[in-house]
Amino acid sequence: MSKLFSKENKEVFSNPLNLDHPILVQVLGICSALAVTSQLKPAIVMGLAVTVITAFANVIISLIRKTIPTRIRIVVQLVVVAALVTIVSQILKAFAYDVSVQLSVYVGLIITNCILMGRLEAFAMMNKPWPSFIDGVSNGLGYAMILVIVGGVREFFGRGSLLGFQILPDAVYDLGYVNNGMMTMPAMALILLGCVIWVHRAWFFKEK
Repeated sequence: MSKLFSKENKEVFSNPLNLDHPILVQVLGICSALAVTSQLKPAIVMGLAVTVITAFANVIISLIRKTIPTRIRIVVQLVVVAALVTIVSQILKAFAYDVSVQLSVYVGLIITNCILMGRLEAFAMMNKPWPSFIDGVSNGLGYAMILVIVGGVREFFGRGSLLGFQILPDAVYDLGYVNNGMMTMPAMALILLGCVIWVHRAWFFKEK
C-alpha cells in the first residue's frame, strides 16, 4: 500500500495540477478548452470524458508497452484511444444526449488531443500501469479544472446562470444589470484562458 502512494506517485499526481499543468504550462489541448466552455455543464462533461479516457488509455498502453513494435506505436495508441472515445461517445448519447449535441464533434476530436497523445508517448510507454493511471487522472483533472473555471465564468457573466440554473435574481436585472453578451463569444474564452495563464505563472513562476 505504501508503494501505491509513494513520494514518486504523489509527485506524478501533483505536478500536472500546478508546475507542469498541461494547459497553463505546456499549452496543450487549448483548442477544445476554448470550444466547449461557453457553458459550465458541457465543460464539466468534456473534462470528465478526457480524464477517464486519458487514465484508461495510459493503463492499457502501459500494460502492452513491451509488446508494441516501435514503428507502429503511434498507430496502436490511436487505436486504443479511438476505442475508448467511441465508448464514451456512445455513453454520452445514451445518458446525456443534450450535452452530447452541445459537444458536437469535439468528443471525437479527443482522439487527437495533444495532452492525451503526449502522456501516452511520454509517460505510459515508459512506466508501469499504476503510475500511468495516476498520471492520466492528474492530467485529465488539470485539463478539466481549466474548463470548469472558464466555463463557469463565461456562463455566469454571459447568462447569469450556472449549470442552467438562474443565479442572478430578477431584482438585479430590474436595477439595470445586463448580461455581458461578449462572454458568450469564442474570443472571450481565449482572453479568459490568457488571464488564467497569467495568474498561474505570476504565482508559481515568480522571478527572483
